[in-house]
Amino acid sequence: MRRRTPPPPSPLPQRDGVDPVRVRLPAGDTWPTVRDHLDARLAAGAGVIDEMLDAGLIVDIAGRPVPRDMAYVPGMFVWFHRELPDEEQVPFPVDVLYRDDHVVVADKPHFLATIPRGSHVAETALARLRRQLGIPTLGAAHRLDRLTAGVVLFTVRPEERGAYQSLFRDKRVTKEYESVAPYDPALALPRTVHSRIVKERGVMAAREVEGEPNAVSRIELLEHGYGRARYRLMPRTGQTHQLRVHMSALGVPILGDPLYPEVTGPVAAGDFRRPLQLLARVLEFTDPVTGREHRFVSPRVLRAWSSYHEWAG
Repeated sequence: MRRRTPPPPSPLPQRDGVDPVRVRLPAGDTWPTVRDHLDARLAAGAGVIDEMLDAGLIVDIAGRPVPRDMAYVPGMFVWFHRELPDEEQVPFPVDVLYRDDHVVVADKPHFLATIPRGSHVAETALARLRRQLGIPTLGAAHRLDRLTAGVVLFTVRPEERGAYQSLFRDKRVTKEYESVAPYDPALALPRTVHSRIVKERGVMAAREVEGEPNAVSRIELLEHGYGRARYRLMPRTGQTHQLRVHMSALGVPILGDPLYPEVTGPVAAGDFRRPLQLLARVLEFTDPVTGREHRFVSPRVLRAWSSYHEWAG
């Protein structure tokens, strides 16, 4: 198998814990200049690319500003910092559960994205931890949905990231989640749910369809009272929104879920009152670099169970 050549290191430093954007000029394209390609590819708006070039904000591999008339060279790399969006600050800390020379294990709060994506860039767990710990090389080995809280694994050394990511790819990680949802005495638990889940680009919610199962979840009842219950959820696969889809399909959708069983209106910016009651409680694995056995547990409490009226507001 042919080994992929890693991209060259960025000549620009991080900004607010966020990496600069790297663009590789496609080998199969032909454009008169780098400027023409970037203007068409990035669709940044009239005059934006020209303004960035004139200000020296787009650089080549040596960190030199790219002039407007630089000829297009297939395979060339350029870098620049994106204009950070105005982001609502998530008023909850990212707690560090464990740290060594190879990994950082964090307890992510609800509402905070794991990695920069879309409109969430500097206000993400990764960018925050880079700033907080002073580790610019920190990277995510996996991610949790923005609305889900709990244990997330980050890697310190880029050359080791693949080894930790393979734990998740090869299903060598034990993951346990906890949720609060309605209690249905007619629902027989524990049970293992098998279904096929698809998530279409541009569509907010995933859905179950006919076909060979690609999503498997173990669902257990921990305790119940006042029409609600605490559940232990153990995903054996990693489809988008898998646990949320499966709980909804069983007739007990997770409290605070804005997508399942139906998509509701977006929550107003700055409204952190009713977090999704889903928590990545446990992450357990054998460290592929050190050989240590690790088990990390989030101490968070789901408020819809401990203080429902406070959560429901």
